[in-house]
Amino acid sequence: MYFTGVYTALVTPFGADGAVDFGKLEALVDFQVAGGVDGIVPVGTTGESPTLRTAEHLKVIEVVAARAAGRCKVMAGTGANSTAEAIELTEAVKEFGVDGTLQVTPYYNKPNNSGLIQHFSAVADLGLPVVLYNVPGRSAREIPLEVVAELAQHPNIVSIKEAAGSVERVTAIRKLCDIEVLSGDDALALAMIKVGACGVISVASNIIPAEIVTLIQAALEGDYETADSMHAHYAQLFDDLFIDTNPIPIKAAMAMKGLIEETYRLPMCSTTDENKAILRKTLAKAEVL
Repeated sequence: MYFTGVYTALVTPFGADGAVDFGKLEALVDFQVAGGVDGIVPVGTTGESPTLRTAEHLKVIEVVAARAAGRCKVMAGTGANSTAEAIELTEAVKEFGVDGTLQVTPYYNKPNNSGLIQHFSAVADLGLPVVLYNVPGRSAREIPLEVVAELAQHPNIVSIKEAAGSVERVTAIRKLCDIEVLSGDDALALAMIKVGACGVISVASNIIPAEIVTLIQAALEGDYETADSMHAHYAQLFDDLFIDTNPIPIKAAMAMKGLIEETYRLPMCSTTDENKAILRKTLAKAEVL
């Protein structure tokens, strides 16, 4: 299997001047490795990919890949709503030694089924293992089940990140084809594993990597007593990390713990004081702070 277990959708830390803080980025990679994660996903949604310039986008992936080399896998976020851009980014990161690429559904332009198949296949033809990223809430376009089944026949399309909020879709995908399924939602990861998913691309593991690893490994090993207990302990945190648009709450939580500066790039900005108070209370209750 290509990608199983816990993959952290890594935040991109910015300094007070708004520039990417590459020293802090390396420290975050070390924190994830120490927590035992199976892999890191740089420059996805949680990494604020829309606000990174192309050179920054590639530099973040290069730094993460170099720091993680030999210690965990790297699944580079190189998706785009332009096939040419997705190909350009993916070709570039091949030189960094990444283990695969996360490809979001082309957003805004809403391609038809044939366009989706041609888009993802063109990226997969480059040779890197591809993880499809189904997130209709952001892309305005679901990857239909029949498209997933057809794409699964491509030797380099190995997995799909399911972030549509549907456990039933995992069951349906597993019935149609052998593609691996990764949960794109911490709150649904356990339920998805119970019906055939093989791991999670996690937001919460930015702040509690070791705990998410323990939860997911227990679930994958069929130790549901442990997994259910841990899920219950962190369930409110999973919810409150989405009290505002991701990655605003996770960056706020990480700042509370002293892991990063709470800095964003517009149009992303800080959440309300009320939301921060709720988040701090939840973090304390979950014994994260």
